[in-house]
Amino acid sequence: MYVVAIASQKGGAGKSTFAVNLAAQADRDGAPALLIDTDAQGSVTVWRNLRRKRTPLLVPCRARDLLEVLEMAREHGGVEWVFIDGPPQNNEEIAAMMRPATLVLIPTRPALFDLAAVPATIAMARKVQRPFFVALNAVPPKRGTFNSPMVNDARKSIKEMGAPVWRGSVAQRAAYVQALASGEAVTEFEPNGSAAEEMRLLWRDVSQAAEAMSHYQKTG
Repeated sequence: MYVVAIASQKGGAGKSTFAVNLAAQADRDGAPALLIDTDAQGSVTVWRNLRRKRTPLLVPCRARDLLEVLEMAREHGGVEWVFIDGPPQNNEEIAAMMRPATLVLIPTRPALFDLAAVPATIAMARKVQRPFFVALNAVPPKRGTFNSPMVNDARKSIKEMGAPVWRGSVAQRAAYVQALASGEAVTEFEPNGSAAEEMRLLWRDVSQAAEAMSHYQKTG
C-alpha cells in the first residue's frame, strides 16, 4: 500500500486540491483509493459529500488515530493508494502524518509568504526521514511554452533550499474550482483540458516516485 502525505505548514497551498485530484486518478475498480482527511477544516470531506461516485473512499480522522486507520486499510486488502490531506500550522500533527508515508508531497504557491513557509515543512520531512518533493501550485499559466518569471524564480528558490522540485507546475485555472464544486476531479470535469494534463503529469510522477521509494525502503 502506497501512502502519500500532502503537507504544508501554510494554509491555502493546495493540499486538498492535490489530494482529491490524485486520489481520483489512483482510484480503480476493485482497488479504491483512500482519502484521509486530518484537516479540521474538512475540505476533502466537503468534496466527497458532493461526489456522485462511491469512490475514492474517505475517512476523516485525527492525526493521532492515523496509524489505526492505515492498519484497517491494509487489513481491508483492496486499497493500494492512500492520500492524506494534512492540517496547516501544527508541527506534531504534520509529523504524525509524515511518519507512515511512502512519499511526502509539499505543494506551494510561488508567492513570497508561501515560499517562506516551505523550509519548515521540508525540515519536518527530513526530521522524520521521509522522501519528499515540492510542487508549485496556482502559478500563472504559461504563455506559449514559457513559464512566467515568477515560476522560474520560485523554482530557483526551492532548489536553493536543497529540496527536489517537481518538473511540472499546476496553474491557477477556473477548471479546478469548478471541478471541486461538482465533486469531480479535473480529469473527469474537463478531461481534455490543460488542468487535466497538469494533474495527469503530477500523478505520473507521484506514482513513479512512490513506487520507487517503496522498493528502496523494502530493499534498502
